[in-house]
Amino acid sequence: MKILYLINQYPKVSHTFIRREIQALEKQGVVVKRLAMRSDNPDDMSEIDKVEYAKTHYVLKVGAVTLVRNLLTIVMSKPRAFFSTLTVMWSMYRASSQSLLKHLIYILESANVVNHCEKNNIEHIHAHFGTNPAEVAMYTSLLSGIPYSFTVHGPEEFDKPLTLNLEQKIHHASMVVAITHFCKSQLFRWAKYDDWHKIQIVHCGLEESFFNLPQAPTKQTDKPIQFLCIGRLCEQKGQLLLLQAFKNCLHKGLHAQLTFAGDGEMRDIVESYIKKHKLEPSVTISGWVDSDTIKSLLNKSHAMVLPSFAEGLPVAIMEAMATGVPVISTGIAGIPELIIDGSTGLLVNPGSVAQLENVIMQFAELSPEQLTKMKEAAFNAVKLAHHIDTEVSQLRRYIEECK
Repeated sequence: MKILYLINQYPKVSHTFIRREIQALEKQGVVVKRLAMRSDNPDDMSEIDKVEYAKTHYVLKVGAVTLVRNLLTIVMSKPRAFFSTLTVMWSMYRASSQSLLKHLIYILESANVVNHCEKNNIEHIHAHFGTNPAEVAMYTSLLSGIPYSFTVHGPEEFDKPLTLNLEQKIHHASMVVAITHFCKSQLFRWAKYDDWHKIQIVHCGLEESFFNLPQAPTKQTDKPIQFLCIGRLCEQKGQLLLLQAFKNCLHKGLHAQLTFAGDGEMRDIVESYIKKHKLEPSVTISGWVDSDTIKSLLNKSHAMVLPSFAEGLPVAIMEAMATGVPVISTGIAGIPELIIDGSTGLLVNPGSVAQLENVIMQFAELSPEQLTKMKEAAFNAVKLAHHIDTEVSQLRRYIEECK
């Protein structure tokens, strides 16, 4: 079977879960073509992402003349499909906060995706995210007759489901993937009841090598506890709240270090807070890191803390649990489906500095026996529900049923 994976930006340092999914499909005998609008800077990519970059077709690199020519070819050869797609596009625009020009650009991009699909005998299109990749996939399907599906992660899709017109994207899709039960429930809210049967759960997963990594270190009374926070420095991840709680813990005498692995639009604000409260000796920011560096950081950490305000189900949590690093996170979205408080990790209420502070101090007091029990439960839970080969087998079956 030949599948086209349609992604807005690929490869991307924060999209390793997509690369894992594609490579697992290929391992199972599926031919996967990659198509994206843009990518990260190739000069800054890891070696594995450079390989993916070379395999990816970029629509926006073909040039304006080719883009327009492919659109005119569609208009001339498939006028009925084209004007039917324009009707759908108009309804998308009416519900959207984006300009009409933006939606017309999606049509232009879709005509070029059709050209690529026809040249490569694509049988199915799968997009990641219910934002513009799903819209381009929908128009491509309407223009070409090739079925499409898309994976919804959240939380962006659930922040503006009406302006994204999820109902229409689900209606025209052959199948829709939700990454958690919470995600599925949110899609039920915005889909027509007659389309509920299309929505299936496929978890993000980790490759086998993650389950064979050295386990995280044990705490030692004479050395600082190493806390790690993995994720984009942005409003939804709660890093400023974590800094407040961590500062309070240090004032209580906690001997600890905190590392932020990531970068983003709030880096300046985070750095300013660290400087203002003289936390430089105890808090560092690594910037963006590749998957190998993430593994290395996890292997040096005693716990990962992610006090998010909005999420899907972070892959970083899975990676920590698979490598024996206990996780402290918030009981929101899909996180409680994997972290059972006091068993496979520790949960706090979102937005509570006091509770996060108390749980960090509570973690510091856990005995070696309690930590070992938590690590084992976490490892078993993530391996059972988030092994990439198992999850991709499900995805492949659902896609094959779309024929």
